[in-house]
Amino acid sequence: MNTDICSMHIVLAAATSFEIQPTIDLLTNGSAPGGHTTDVLITGIGSLSTVYALMRQIGRRKPDIVIQAGIAGCFTPGRIGAVLAVKEEVLGDLGVKEGQDFKTVFDLHLVDRDVPPFHNGLLINPHNNLLNLTGLDQVRGITINEISTDKDRIDWYQQNMSPVVESMEGGALHFTCLQEGIPFLQLRSVSNDIGQRDKSRWDIRSAIAHLNQQLMETIKKI
Repeated sequence: MNTDICSMHIVLAAATSFEIQPTIDLLTNGSAPGGHTTDVLITGIGSLSTVYALMRQIGRRKPDIVIQAGIAGCFTPGRIGAVLAVKEEVLGDLGVKEGQDFKTVFDLHLVDRDVPPFHNGLLINPHNNLLNLTGLDQVRGITINEISTDKDRIDWYQQNMSPVVESMEGGALHFTCLQEGIPFLQLRSVSNDIGQRDKSRWDIRSAIAHLNQQLMETIKKI
C-alpha cells in the first residue's frame, strides 16, 4: 500500500477502448481490487482531446491517481510485447523546422526549460513510489502529433531527445497531472518498432494482452 488511504479513486485513461478492453471487462460496476473505485476515461487520440477529457473528468471528481495505459511504438528494436513505465516525457514536435534543423520552443527561447511543470524541458513523473511499484523498466517517452515514419526525423529524435517509446497522448497526461497535483502512471506496451509501417510485423494482440495483465497487477498493488 502506497498511502495511508485504504480506498482510492482511480481514473483509468486510454486513447481508445480496445487498448484496455480486457481490464474494462474485469472491472465490475466501477469496483477494483483493493476496494478502490474506478472511472474509465476514453480520451480519444491526441494531446488536445486527452487534455480536454482529463480536465473534464477532474472537474467532476478529482481522482487520487490517474493511470494512462496504451500501446506504443518503440525506438529500440526487439522489445515488442514489453510493457514499460514512462518516467519522463518530451514534446517531440512542438517547435519549428528551419532548413534541415528542427528547433523546439525551448531552443527558440519561447519557453524556459524549467518553467513548471517542465524540468530541463522534460515532463517528469515525480511519483517514484508508484513507478517502482510496477516493477517495470522506467523509460522516456516522446509525444508527437504525427506518427514517425521518416528516417531522418526518427534519427533526429534519437540523437536529440533519446526517447524509447512514442505516443500521441503521454505528454498530455504528464502535463495535466503535474499542473493539477495528481499522482499518475503511464504504462505503455510495445506493439511495433518505430518507422515500421508493415502492420503484418506488428503484434497488437500480444501488446494488449501484456498491457492489461500488467494493468490489473498494478491496480492490485496500489
